[in-house]
Amino acid sequence: MSDSNKVVVITGGSSGIGEATAKLLAKRGNRIVLAARREERLKAIVKDIQDNGGTAVYQVTDVTDYTEVENLAKRAVDEYGRIDVWLNNAGIMLHSTYDKKKVDEWSRMVDVNIKGVLYGIAAALPYMRERKSGHFINLSSVAGHVVHVGGGVYSGTKYAVRAISEALRQEEASVKSNIRVTVISPGAVATELTVPITDADLKAGIEKLYEEVAIRPERAADTIAFAIETPADTAMNEIIFRPTRQKT
Repeated sequence: MSDSNKVVVITGGSSGIGEATAKLLAKRGNRIVLAARREERLKAIVKDIQDNGGTAVYQVTDVTDYTEVENLAKRAVDEYGRIDVWLNNAGIMLHSTYDKKKVDEWSRMVDVNIKGVLYGIAAALPYMRERKSGHFINLSSVAGHVVHVGGGVYSGTKYAVRAISEALRQEEASVKSNIRVTVISPGAVATELTVPITDADLKAGIEKLYEEVAIRPERAADTIAFAIETPADTAMNEIIFRPTRQKT
């Protein structure tokens, strides 16, 4: 494939899908603005990209802080002059059953998984509207399509990503802004997603599932690249993918 040479902002970029996508897109000639909270990880990934001939910068960003997300968008425009793609990848999965009353964890998922996406849209949309061009890619999950015991809040946030994205798609089509919207819904991908789960009754089973079926984050990166590289008159509005061996 030819290089697309787009400016791509990636949240949740310090590991997993964000890291794999940054490296793949940089290899294909895109300019990357990588964002997460862990600065040392961001530095290492950007250095790796640069050492391999790619172009990337990073900005330490907490997606639950709107000012920081606004500053991330400004950094991308200051550095490269525009934002072509905004990948709302940051997310957290804290499965627990309701009786455990892990209210703080519920709030954290709402803040990262829903507000983080909304803040990314709000920060990048004015720049895209001005240029009448752009692409939002929002990470949902198969949990945004199928609900399991202990995943009610997480699934709720991922269903919300789909609703938010569809409204954005309709709004931008209405004003003919040429802004595309894609929802990516992965199944089990080998990332750090299961690490922070604190409900011991669920954690072992979830980790066992991931150990048995999870695919590498590079598979997600390939899917995201496919959506980005689709011709500009066509939008891949929703893509669901799972490991072949994952049942639900």
